[in-house]
Amino acid sequence: MRTRLVMAGLVLLLTPADPARSQAIEPVCPSPHDRTVAITFDDLPYTRAGDAGGQELAAVARATNEAILAGLAVRNVPAIGFVVERRVQALGEIGQTLLEPWNTGQFELGNHSANHPDSNTLDVDAFRREVIDGEATIRPMVEKAGRTLRFFRFPYNHLGDTDQRREAFERVLGERGYHLAASTIDTSDYVFDAAYERALARSDTAMVRRIEDAYIDYSRVEIAYYADLNRKVLGCEPPGILLLHANRINAATIDRILGLFRSTSYRFVSLEEAQAHPAYRQPPRFATKFGPMWGYRWARERDLKVDGSKEEEPPAWVTQYTDPDAPL
Repeated sequence: MRTRLVMAGLVLLLTPADPARSQAIEPVCPSPHDRTVAITFDDLPYTRAGDAGGQELAAVARATNEAILAGLAVRNVPAIGFVVERRVQALGEIGQTLLEPWNTGQFELGNHSANHPDSNTLDVDAFRREVIDGEATIRPMVEKAGRTLRFFRFPYNHLGDTDQRREAFERVLGERGYHLAASTIDTSDYVFDAAYERALARSDTAMVRRIEDAYIDYSRVEIAYYADLNRKVLGCEPPGILLLHANRINAATIDRILGLFRSTSYRFVSLEEAQAHPAYRQPPRFATKFGPMWGYRWARERDLKVDGSKEEEPPAWVTQYTDPDAPL
C-alpha cells in the first residue's frame, strides 16, 4: 500500500490549491491534543492461513497470536483485530479458538471481509455478501460476549474507485451498523514479513535478526513521517492509527514496535477513542483505486499537494531478499 508512488497526482508542495475549500472543512483541532495512537491488526487469525502447512501452520498461527497478545497485554495496550473469515475456516477448529482472546478485555474484533477481495472489482451486492459472510464467525462471538461488532476495514484500504461505488459501500456498512476503520501509519510490515518468512524457512538466524532490526528502523521513520504529514495537512496531530498484520515479524517485534511510540510520548488508546477525534468525523470523500493512508486523503480533500516522494521505501535489499531468483 505504498502511497508515495500511487498518489503522484497529489504531489508537489504542501500548499492549498483552493484556500476557500480548505477553510470550509476546518477546523479539526478544537483543542490541544496529547499524542495518542490506536494499534490495529489486519488478516486475523493469521495472515498466511490458507497457505499449505496443515498442523504446522496452525501451530505457527497460535504462537503468532499468543506473542502479539502477550506483548500488548503486558503494557495494557488496547488493540483491535480485523478478521478475514476465509482465514478462520482455513485453520479449522483452531481458527475460532485463536480469536477468543481478541474478544475480551481491552481487545476487540472487527470485520475485514469474508475473502479479502479488492472492493474496486465488486458491485454492491457482491460487497454486501463479503461483509455479511465476513461476520459468520465473529458476529455470534461478539454478541455472545455482550459486545457490538463496530468496525469494518476494507481490504487493501480500497474504499471504492468511483464515487458511485464508494457511496454504495458506505450505505452497506451503515445498514450493518459499521464504522469505517481508518489507518494513518503504514510500516509496510507485509514487505518485511515476506523477507522474514524466507529467512525463517532457511534457518538464517543472522538474516532474521537483520530483518527485524531493519523493520524497526523503518517503522521509526514512518511513524515520524506520518505524524509530520498529518500536522502539515490538518494543523495538528490527530490520534494515529497504526496498520499492522497478524504475522510473525510483528509477533517477534511487538514490544519494540510499542517502544517506538512510548519513546516519543504516545499514549495508547482504542480505535473507538482515536476515531472520536474530529478529523475522523467524515469518511473520505473522494474516489481512488489506491489505498493511501488517511493523511494523503485529508490532503486531497483540502486540495493540498503533498510530495509523496519524500516518504521512504523499505530498504531495497529487503525486497530483493524475497525474490526466489535473487542471489543470497
